[in-house]
Amino acid sequence: MLADMAEQEMGALRAKVARLWPHLDERARRLFAASEASEMGRGGVSLLSRVCGLSRVTITKGMRELGERPLPPGRVRRPGAGRHRIEVSDPELAACLDTLVDPSSRGDPESPLRWTLKSTRVLAGELTTSGHPVSHTTVRQLLKATGYSLQGTRKTEEGEQHPDRDAQFRFINEAVRKALAARRPVISVDTKKKELIGNYENAGRTWRPVKDPHRVKVHDFPTLEVPRAYPYGIYDLAQNTGFVNIGTDHDTGAFAVASIRGWWRAEGRRLYPRARSLLITADGGGSNGYRLRLWKLKLQEFADEADLTVHVCHFPPGTSKWNKVEHRLFSFISSNWRGDPLRDYETIVRLIAKTTTAKGLKVTCRLDRRRYPVGRKVTDTEFATVRLYPNGFHGEWNYAIRPRSRT
Repeated sequence: MLADMAEQEMGALRAKVARLWPHLDERARRLFAASEASEMGRGGVSLLSRVCGLSRVTITKGMRELGERPLPPGRVRRPGAGRHRIEVSDPELAACLDTLVDPSSRGDPESPLRWTLKSTRVLAGELTTSGHPVSHTTVRQLLKATGYSLQGTRKTEEGEQHPDRDAQFRFINEAVRKALAARRPVISVDTKKKELIGNYENAGRTWRPVKDPHRVKVHDFPTLEVPRAYPYGIYDLAQNTGFVNIGTDHDTGAFAVASIRGWWRAEGRRLYPRARSLLITADGGGSNGYRLRLWKLKLQEFADEADLTVHVCHFPPGTSKWNKVEHRLFSFISSNWRGDPLRDYETIVRLIAKTTTAKGLKVTCRLDRRRYPVGRKVTDTEFATVRLYPNGFHGEWNYAIRPRSRT
């Protein structure tokens, strides 16, 4: 019977602690446990320690505090009590940590951590060895307190900028504005990076059943026999639509213009039946580079066939990320197929064609199995047939190609 009564008292105490504990601060918990232990007499400290989770030393200190003067409001310990912060007990620790994290600018450039993964455990071990014992948890807290965070790299360095970079941006913006206001077609073009065809890893993650990831090859060092895909994108600024031509051979100037011709035949001439001109914004290099003769020769053939004056504006070197096709089309394609192995061309076509956005982007995708040999040289005689009209402002970047059928 006595055992039953003790068990009931223990249960009542546990219930009391469960109700009060979330509402008490450190000092109130200590004093509550000390008061209850004092009332119980012998064995009370051990019993409260088991019920509350406080150590016997803490409860004993609380019993002493019950006989002392109350602390000022807001304090939970006497002034000077408790463990000093590590910055106080070891004032040189922060500076030593800073030299380890960024040795190239603040410390020894020959530091062993200069070329290693600087995890918090490695940093804690290095600090302890140098006479500053510290845990990896404290290192993480110190790093955050001093303005450090885990970060990756960011593509912001564009190299040496052309002095007319901003002026060319304004020129392109004005040309696009006028063309759109006149309801003339404006397209942004570029080649997306080539993709390996096969059971290879594709960056990103996608939702799948638990513990059922796509199984792909461990290594992706393909031979020349492994097929590649060359997605050439055309983004229609007025319609918010994309057209992607998937090449299987090579990314050449002929392939670039063939992709534009495919867009015009499939969509352009239907959307712009009265168009007499076409404005193209393109990068300064690659298969549609401003120095590429083959690009301009094939544009001449396209202009003759479509009876269009083709205006071209190239972005200055090193500024390709500003081209609309990059962040209006390619970025969403990459997001749509992330984590899915591109096992065959049909998979690429289906994934690209299903790309949509909240603002209504629609994408058409075609597979182009034609051959586009590299090394095609355009002779001076051939290039002389191109009706090329450079603009007065940077004619190498801004020019028009008129159809030879027009006088």
